[in-house]
Amino acid sequence: MAGEGFGIAVVGAGGWGGNVVRSVAELGLLAAVVDPDMVRASELAAQYGCRAASLEDVLSDPSIPGVIVAAPAHLHFEIASEALEAGKDVYVEKPLALNTADGRRLEELAEAQGRLLMAGHLLQYHNAFIRLRELAAAGEFGRLLNIYSRRLNMGKVRREEDALWSLAPHDLSMILALAGEAPSRVDCHALPVLHPQISDTSIVHLEFETGLKAHIHVSWLNPVKEQRLVVVGTDAMAVFDDCLPWDRKLAVFRGGVSWKNGVPVAKTVVPEYAVLEPNEPLKDECRHFVECIRSRRQPRTDGAEGLGVLAVLEKASAPKRQAAHPGVHPTAVVDDGASIGKGTKIWHFSHVLQGSTLGENCVVGQNCVIGPDVTVGDRCKIQNNVSLYKGVTLADGVFCGPSCVFTNVLTPRAEYERKHEFRETPVGRGATIGANATIICGNRIGEYAMVAAGAVVTRDVPAHALVAGVPAVRIGWVSHAGRRLGEDLICPDESRRYRLTEEGALQEIT
Repeated sequence: MAGEGFGIAVVGAGGWGGNVVRSVAELGLLAAVVDPDMVRASELAAQYGCRAASLEDVLSDPSIPGVIVAAPAHLHFEIASEALEAGKDVYVEKPLALNTADGRRLEELAEAQGRLLMAGHLLQYHNAFIRLRELAAAGEFGRLLNIYSRRLNMGKVRREEDALWSLAPHDLSMILALAGEAPSRVDCHALPVLHPQISDTSIVHLEFETGLKAHIHVSWLNPVKEQRLVVVGTDAMAVFDDCLPWDRKLAVFRGGVSWKNGVPVAKTVVPEYAVLEPNEPLKDECRHFVECIRSRRQPRTDGAEGLGVLAVLEKASAPKRQAAHPGVHPTAVVDDGASIGKGTKIWHFSHVLQGSTLGENCVVGQNCVIGPDVTVGDRCKIQNNVSLYKGVTLADGVFCGPSCVFTNVLTPRAEYERKHEFRETPVGRGATIGANATIICGNRIGEYAMVAAGAVVTRDVPAHALVAGVPAVRIGWVSHAGRRLGEDLICPDESRRYRLTEEGALQEIT
């Protein structure tokens, strides 16, 4: 049970989240478990003697000063920012966010609110790495020449982020801690195997101003598990192998590369195994978070440390694209010849093809395809799994619900080329296309119209019309604000007044 007047909430009770829940419970400080799967949350809450709660309940509870975010990576920024704004100290599992802009916003928000922000870089709390870092700080290795790491296993294959973002944050955190500086150069070779846009294997090369070089190899498609960090210095070397027993996890080699007559000579030495007290890094990481809440000191892996890791991940993912389009997620692709307006964000695994133009302050969700030669106006929101093919045009302020479908040819065949038969499908200003709706090409969606979820549009939709069904028919009228109008044709939100024209169209009374 949580101690009187003090408890920690864990948001996210999935695979790793379950481990976090257990660790906090064993510290006697678990106050609540939050997860969209209330059955899972309730099971864990019953097991560890706390309550299953909503995020809103946790954020409004003054007896819970700290929140641990162990939800899927694409939710980290949203949940962490809500918690910070509610006055909570926040520990976010890796990665801190999915781009440096969001990471920086979290750091700024924590500072403005006077709250703690901690990144979940687990191996910084592993006794073997703590000892390795102490040896490096004491000069035992001399000048660091090379650091390399391998983090390989079979699964878990993810779709929210690639192997680099899923596996490499731990290694980057350790390498940056040993280097004591940010790299001056970052190169990455990524290999997508199972999915054309998600890399299952990545090799990252880092160079530092001091002359130190490092590389990281991560993959979730390796039959043998390997978690190894090698440090090479002028005076000594070390191997941190987390797959070995505690009495052999950290091997130190008191010898390096010497020079004789201008020729480098490497000598083989017998390793010395560091005497380590076995620890559970996750529990110690949670304990550290609690201690920082109580003492108000900055965490070992604070927001600045998490942001440093994000910066390298972003450079490794897409250095050119990130420089040109700061709102584009590293896994998204923007072709040369496409134009992205100021303030527009494009999320995971989406693709904007050549010749397409997106206006300002748009939001494009995950797994979207836009183009080629598609025009999207300002302030549009395109939700997950939407494809806008050639022939579709969105005016300003259009909302496309999740998985809605636009076609562009009436009689498609796999073996017959019919690009010359593409038909135009213009969508008017402020219109809404509901989730899973289908818009047959060649039909016009009028201004501020609303197409209900699952509807199939086979003819033009008038301005302000509310249509539903298969095929879609008008079942009412909606206001500029998207509210269904009653018989008085007055918007309940904005009090705008409308009338029907002689032609049967809806018109605002000005």
